[in-house]
Amino acid sequence: MPRTDPSATPAPVPVTILTGFLGAGKTTLLNRLLTGDHGLRVGVLVNDFGPINIDAELVVGVEDDMISLANGCVCCQIRDDLVEAVDRLLAREEPPEYVLLEASGVADPLGISATFNDSASREQIRLDSITCVVDAEQAFAYAHEAPELLMLKLRQIGCADLVVLNKTDLAGPEQTAAVRRWIDQNLRRVRIVEASYGEVPSEVLLGVGRFDAARLDLEHAPHDDHGQVFDTWSFTTDEPLSLGALEQMIRRELPGAIYRCKGVVNSSEEPARRTVLQAVGRRSEIVTADPWGERTPATRIVAIGRSGEVDGAELQARFDGCLAAAVGAGR
Repeated sequence: MPRTDPSATPAPVPVTILTGFLGAGKTTLLNRLLTGDHGLRVGVLVNDFGPINIDAELVVGVEDDMISLANGCVCCQIRDDLVEAVDRLLAREEPPEYVLLEASGVADPLGISATFNDSASREQIRLDSITCVVDAEQAFAYAHEAPELLMLKLRQIGCADLVVLNKTDLAGPEQTAAVRRWIDQNLRRVRIVEASYGEVPSEVLLGVGRFDAARLDLEHAPHDDHGQVFDTWSFTTDEPLSLGALEQMIRRELPGAIYRCKGVVNSSEEPARRTVLQAVGRRSEIVTADPWGERTPATRIVAIGRSGEVDGAELQARFDGCLAAAVGAGR
C-alpha cells in the first residue's frame, strides 16, 4: 500500500544515478538534462577523479568545488563522503529540487544507491531511479582480452531501472540488435531506450517526486522533437481507482515498452487526498500526498513509451481494471 506524505513535512529531494562504463556518454546525457526544459532547479554530484566534465559554455561561476550553471543547476565533485556532499548541496541558500549523480565509469552503483536508502539520509533525499548508459558500438569491446569488463557492464545494467542504449547511429541496426539480445539473454525485464548523442527526453528520465498536478501536461509530453522516437498515452477518469490493484498492475503488468508513467490518482482508499504515481523504468512509487481541497478529485496519468509500441487499447484495459468498481465486481 502507498505511503502517506504529510503535507507539513518537506518532501525528500529525488535523486537519479547515472551509471555506465567509461565513454558510454553519461556526461553528454547529463548536459542534455541540465539544459532541458524541465523547469527544475537541479543539483549535480560527479563521482569521479579529475575536473568536472561539463561544457564550458554552461559554466558561469566557480566557488571552490561548487559550480553554478546558467540554468540554475549546481555541481559538486565528490571528493569526500557522499553524505557530506549531499548535505552541503541541500544546505545551499537555494537547495536543488532534484539531484543528478554521475557515477564513475568503473563504479558499481549498488554501493552508491545504498547510501540513499540509508535511514540517516532518507528524510532529506530519496533514490528516484538508476539509469545506465551503454555504448552500443563498443559494448563488446575487449570482451575476449578482459571478460571482467563485460561482467562489470552487466552489473551496471542489472542495477538500473532504465537503460539508455546510446550511440546507435555509430553502431548501426545489426550491432544495436545484437546488444539488445545480449542484455535480454542475461537479464530480465530491462527497459531499453535507444538513443544517439544522449537524446532522451527529461520526461522519460526524471521523476519529479510529489509534483504539482498543474505541471502534468497530457497533450504535449514529451516536448521538443522526440515525437518520432517516443509515443505518449493518457488516462483520465473521475471514478476512484483501487490503489492495491494499481500498484500490482504497475509493478507486474505494465508493458515493457512503457518507460515512464506519472500522474495524480483519485483513490477509493484515500478519497480526501491526492495520490501521486511515479514509475521510471522498473522502479515505481505510489505516495498519498496533500488533500484535494477545492480541487475536484480526478485521476490524470500519462505514459511515455517506445514509438509504435504503445498499445492504447491494452493500456486502457489495464488501467480500467484498476477502477475500484471493477475490482469490487471481480471479487
